[in-house]
Amino acid sequence: MTKITTKIRKPSVSIIGPGRLGQALAIALRSLGYPILAFVARYPAEARKAVRALNKSATPAQALGWDQLAQLPATDLILITTPDDAIAEAAERLAAGEFRRARRRTVLHTSGALASDVLSPLLKAGFHIGSLHPLVSVSQPGAGAKALRGAFYCLEGDKTALRVARLIVEDLKGKSFSVRPEDKALYHAAAVMASPHLVALFDLATEMLAACGVSKRSARQVLLPLVESTTKNVMAMNPEQALTGTFARGDIATVRRHLAALSRKGFAEALEVYKLLGLRSVQLAKKNKLDPQLLEQIRKLLNSANAS
Repeated sequence: MTKITTKIRKPSVSIIGPGRLGQALAIALRSLGYPILAFVARYPAEARKAVRALNKSATPAQALGWDQLAQLPATDLILITTPDDAIAEAAERLAAGEFRRARRRTVLHTSGALASDVLSPLLKAGFHIGSLHPLVSVSQPGAGAKALRGAFYCLEGDKTALRVARLIVEDLKGKSFSVRPEDKALYHAAAVMASPHLVALFDLATEMLAACGVSKRSARQVLLPLVESTTKNVMAMNPEQALTGTFARGDIATVRRHLAALSRKGFAEALEVYKLLGLRSVQLAKKNKLDPQLLEQIRKLLNSANAS
């Protein structure tokens, strides 16, 4: 007996804002059978560049400028992957376009800090609205497309928009969760602390090591394995168990040496970061039942340290 299989049609997609994330999503979704119909950029040349990067062996997508939204083809799903400050304007332009009458459609933005209400003009115009934020670091479209597979996604929006967003996450073999709309900014701040701020912290540590006479290139090579081993520890255990080194041991003499070294001229920024994170490390060490009196001494030492 012959088995009959039915191929499910994937929603067609247009992307407004073909930056690194927009292109990464286009690559990932096209590989799963989603037709990518158009890229829209503030400057048409940017849209054409995204089309060239994507259309190596497929039906070409349209390249449209910001003022050509009325020419956007009838699309099941529109992804707004612009910077946060441009999302409201994109929504207003979409809501004003006559093309919207061709088909009732869904619009998702990819901001982590904004809720779906930034798309409210579209809701009034008959669109379904929501947000889909991937918790991955995308620095390059090709690598970003791979990182989107199996990632966590924060979803929010109306019932239909959430259904579309969950379909995308399911196809990408990812996992989804939701936060209250009013908590999106706090959620995104947490993501910034865990990723971009980690990059900033690594850059600061590199500068400190370079001040010891090590080249910046070598400093990165020296510190990266330490970062990787720390990440593995955090993946395997809770933060207080993963904490190692000076604060985990309660080594107050070493803390004094660190503060003295950082108090030298030119390290005021590093000193403030060290103090703030040191206070957090004291809290983690306290959970490990380290001597409370010793930890209190370290806390006071951190609070009293000043740059010279």
